[in-house]
Amino acid sequence: MIGPDGPSKREPSRAAGTRRSSPGEILHLLSAVVVWLVTGTTISSLNKWIFAVYNFRYPLLLSALHMLTAVVVDYGLVKYWVARRTRTDGPDLTRSVRRKVLLLSLTFCASIALGNVGLSYVQLSFAQMIYTTTPIFTLAISSLVLGKQHHVLKYTAMMPICLGASFSILGEVQFDQTGCFCVLAATLLRGVKSIQQSILLQEEKIPSVFLLYLMAVPSFLILAVAALALENWAGLQALQHYDRRLWGFILLSCLGSVLYNLASCCVISLTSAVTLHILGNLSMVGNLLLSQMLFGSQLSALSCAGAALTLSGMIIYQNSELIAGYLDARRARGPAGTRRDMENDDGEQRQEPEPCSESTSGPSRESLELSVVSTFTPAGMRKDRKSGRLTD
Repeated sequence: MIGPDGPSKREPSRAAGTRRSSPGEILHLLSAVVVWLVTGTTISSLNKWIFAVYNFRYPLLLSALHMLTAVVVDYGLVKYWVARRTRTDGPDLTRSVRRKVLLLSLTFCASIALGNVGLSYVQLSFAQMIYTTTPIFTLAISSLVLGKQHHVLKYTAMMPICLGASFSILGEVQFDQTGCFCVLAATLLRGVKSIQQSILLQEEKIPSVFLLYLMAVPSFLILAVAALALENWAGLQALQHYDRRLWGFILLSCLGSVLYNLASCCVISLTSAVTLHILGNLSMVGNLLLSQMLFGSQLSALSCAGAALTLSGMIIYQNSELIAGYLDARRARGPAGTRRDMENDDGEQRQEPEPCSESTSGPSRESLELSVVSTFTPAGMRKDRKSGRLTD
């Protein structure tokens, strides 16, 4: 990472080992980001539509169905895609790695479940504004727990993001304490989950499809047990009493969640956990528009100001390295007009002309003095060079 004084000791400098990304890698990253943004925007709206319009009060069951769909889809991808490429059944996992995957599954379950529970109580726009604070938790965890160093501008960018979220909470029209607590807890767990994913994807080198499959199996079991134990099944009507379109929306939500999780794993493996959530703030704009169009959500002036502050913090974070490089270049250049080395058009360096000295241009002080003395000295007299006196 980059510290306040430049690249930290943990990370080699960019100048020492920068590798230009190939067009294929750039296209892969862009496609993953686009899929992640689109699915992240549509899933939140779909889930809110299921809870609000069809009065489906089973968020844990919906989360379990998401994980079941991930198990089915990823099983096919692992068997027919990853296995064909590696000619194995997947990477060999040590006991330590399996423990990390299990912890990731627990965090994943809790974040999804709390997010869906909170979404059933609060407006979509309010939930999205709280989710924008995820980079704060991710940055804090990576600094305190993992010991990673970040540039001071990245910490500065968190200030408007945090302030914008505070404005959104204060300006919320339909505030619900339970929903706010669930959304805040889900936001914290999303930051923890991203750090865990980055460790498994970047350090343990586990393929994203295989990692999602590994954590989907225990996640489905945990969420299914939680749904059976905690949700009110007495109020569940027979399946035929529900509108058929409800199951179509649930299926779209499940498939979208699989694409969202796959794309998020790809983005984390290619960038970082904090960058993932900073990019996710772009989906906030789409979710706010959908919240107003679909659910008639009301945004106060304070909430709009919070959204503007959050977007400004995102812009500062995304361009922190560019700003730092510009400031470092200005600092290294020093005051204007003091640079001595300049480059010609041919790329060769040349020196600025220096002021005239005693040994370079024009007659020296001693020769001038002798000429003056010889001019005004009578004939037959000469000047002693050591004493400066006139002698015969």
